[in-house]
Amino acid sequence: MLTDTHIRNLKVSDKPQKHFDGSGLFLFIPTSGNKLWRMAYRFEGKSKLLSFGEYPTVSLKDARERREDAKRLLAKDIDPGLQKKQLRAAKISEERDTFRNIALEWHAGQTVDFTDKHRVTVMFRLETYLFAPLGNLHMAKIEPQDVLAVVKPIEQKGHSETARRLLQLVGQIFRYAVATGRARHNVVADLRGALRPRKATHRAAITDPRKVGPLLRDLDAYEGYYPLCCALRLAPLVFLRPTELRAATWDEFDLLHAEWRTRPPA
Repeated sequence: MLTDTHIRNLKVSDKPQKHFDGSGLFLFIPTSGNKLWRMAYRFEGKSKLLSFGEYPTVSLKDARERREDAKRLLAKDIDPGLQKKQLRAAKISEERDTFRNIALEWHAGQTVDFTDKHRVTVMFRLETYLFAPLGNLHMAKIEPQDVLAVVKPIEQKGHSETARRLLQLVGQIFRYAVATGRARHNVVADLRGALRPRKATHRAAITDPRKVGPLLRDLDAYEGYYPLCCALRLAPLVFLRPTELRAATWDEFDLLHAEWRTRPPA
């Protein structure tokens, strides 16, 4: 049996030393002079070694308590070394695999094809609406109710489109987390129907082919703001959404091949 006095008086040797306390617990002193607690045990017929830390940070009393904890696990047919690794991995995951960290990782790698404006918009939504309530939660522990508690009040304030966009964004991040092994299920899938459906807005449209010609002539005759004149004359030729036409940039055009490759609007 070891004592604190005996441990304090141990001298460094030119060879590693082992000083035993009983039931597998011993103090290992390498040539560097560190005093390291170890426990030798057998599990499923194999010899294994468990580390408890360094003396005096881990006292003799603490080392003996950890030995008894390990013995209790062995009595339940649990490998204390494996459980220690699992607990360490769970702690690392708890700190690393939060919604915030995975969302930032997703944003950095999965939005590279978005326009700069759209990337900024996505980050704004994350920082403004999602990071405060969800950011520090472990991804695999987020429940559908946690997400609904974020988007439902926004919808109730009359911002239905913002609520839907946020729900879509959380779903994209969850799909990424599932694909990379940080979540087992996309909880947004369980919220289908939780928000009110979009209210269809019917806009005026020409349905009589005989009225198309006069419309085109009116567009050509418009003499207002010059960029708007150009847009009105171009729109019937390309059938793009107004936002795509308005937000077009020169790098979308390949004049050599007469091609225009549009990007999703921000």
